[in-house]
Amino acid sequence: MTTATKKVKVRFAPSPTGDLHVGNIRTALFDWAFARHTGGTFLFRIEDTDTTRVTPEYIQAAIDTLKWLGLDWDEGPEVGGPNGPYLQSLRLDIYATWAQKFLDQGDAYHCYCSPEELEAVREAQRAANVAPGYNGHCRDLTADQIAAFKAQGREAVVRMRMPDGTTTFTDAIRGEVTFDHKFVPDFVLVRADGSPLYTLAVAVDDILMEVTHVLRGEDLLSSTPRQIRVYQAMGVALADYPTFAHLPFVMGQDNAKLSKRNGEVSIAWYREQGYLPEAICNYLALLGWSPGDDRENVTMKELTELFTVEKVHSSPARFDMKKLEAINGDKIRALTLDEFLTWSLPFLTKAGIITGSDAEIELVKKALPIIQERLVKLDEVPGLLKFLFVKEFAVDAEALPKISDDASKDVLKRSLKELETLSTWDHASIEAVLRAALIEDMGLKPRIAFTALRIATTGSTISPPLFESMELLGQQTCIARISAAINS
Repeated sequence: MTTATKKVKVRFAPSPTGDLHVGNIRTALFDWAFARHTGGTFLFRIEDTDTTRVTPEYIQAAIDTLKWLGLDWDEGPEVGGPNGPYLQSLRLDIYATWAQKFLDQGDAYHCYCSPEELEAVREAQRAANVAPGYNGHCRDLTADQIAAFKAQGREAVVRMRMPDGTTTFTDAIRGEVTFDHKFVPDFVLVRADGSPLYTLAVAVDDILMEVTHVLRGEDLLSSTPRQIRVYQAMGVALADYPTFAHLPFVMGQDNAKLSKRNGEVSIAWYREQGYLPEAICNYLALLGWSPGDDRENVTMKELTELFTVEKVHSSPARFDMKKLEAINGDKIRALTLDEFLTWSLPFLTKAGIITGSDAEIELVKKALPIIQERLVKLDEVPGLLKFLFVKEFAVDAEALPKISDDASKDVLKRSLKELETLSTWDHASIEAVLRAALIEDMGLKPRIAFTALRIATTGSTISPPLFESMELLGQQTCIARISAAINS
């Protein structure tokens, strides 16, 4: 049975040296969607052999991020499975066994070149304008030469022997790709301290874990012939090699590869800013893939129904923060009130706007419908609703001058007169009495009439709809705040 006929199994295998970023998650999303579309298996593996950079905290953060995004896995940490353990740091004996087998077979050899000697070779290659790479110095050492190196106390790495010729494979996105081995020199499998390098561990694990498709970033395309060389040394039949699919780069608006300077920040940052997980997944799905029409709003369910590798583009995708914001706003507007409440409460409590009492939550629930249409991100909720909960009310300093002139005072005085005797306190009644008094009677334009009132009651020029806000504040609070503004 070949990888073309086997049940699909894909893997997301980050090396979490920090919070997962846009590129990582786009790969995880495509892996997950492909597995779900085909009824296959989504495997989550942690590549943590670099213990100097990968920490338990980063590993847990990666697990938490995938959970938050809804990218559930079928095999991996916390889930288990038949091919564990799923942390590479717990599989070191497996890699050591295979490295020794490669040495015994003659596919690999010990290299005693020092870092200084290797750098001198690279300098000479650069000076000669030839492709840099290992020059094969230790490829065919005699027993006496090896004994001499050992007598000097030299440490050795394990290198894979690359044969002459080329490696050709069919990439599911890019078609047939060929690498000339003169640009793929013998490469290190195991460091001198015995720890495996990526190329050994990833290739061994993909075979042992029966991965059928490797979806990953275009930056890893050049490592493919090395992994294929490991498959060959393992004795894997050509038909059982995983199918590779190298995803296009994600570029910033400046057409440079995405970086922190032009939008590449961690998914944790987007979460803190108030982006919904489905909005992030929706937008990232469009970076290099299309459902086949011009629509940009795709649910997770639709993604699993529509996603195929054949629809992934080979050309770079461009990250557009404004488009992500637009999608996030659409997703917020699509939430039910209870969903919106659930997403908003953590932002309100973290900002210190509410403590979480039942009365506060009930007021928040009443207020959310009047701001839902206006939001781009959930972190805007505290700023829009703080006027309802503030204990020591004060008008924003920059807005204060706008209610200090005589004309504004006149508006507030007339408003106060009408509101004090209003018998029914709802937004329709408030709007009716104020429009009659300020617009029809005083002849003011709405912007002039209601700006002073907005500032006096909410403390800012920016707030939810005025009359609905006043209804939520209540009659006595509005009267007290307007009176205070008149006397300020």
